[in-house]
Amino acid sequence: MSTTMEAVACCAPLGARALSVEEAEATAELFKALGDPARVRAVNLLATSGGPVCICNLIEPLGLAQPTVSHHMKKLLDAGLVEREQRGKWAYFSLKRDAVEKLAAVADLKGGVPADVDHGR
Repeated sequence: MSTTMEAVACCAPLGARALSVEEAEATAELFKALGDPARVRAVNLLATSGGPVCICNLIEPLGLAQPTVSHHMKKLLDAGLVEREQRGKWAYFSLKRDAVEKLAAVADLKGGVPADVDHGR
């Protein structure tokens, strides 16, 4: 199992009282997987697709060559954010529901900044 695959399972919400070193590293790995605009756009395309998407249908919307799209999808797969299904010579990708829910929980910062803090404004 890769470090990034563990990231989805081990991340702690950023609004948690204190993150352990391990939780911070796992959370950073998850954000690293989303640290490229092409991967964020790929996640967006998968989220709005309504079902598995052939990698061949990601090439044009992302404006990238097939090997580059494959590289980005591998990063998302290693991070545990997507699932891959082989159909003949084509790979189909879909978002993993549990990973997306975990990502939403990790990014939840509600209540992280008290309302009465001015921050110099």
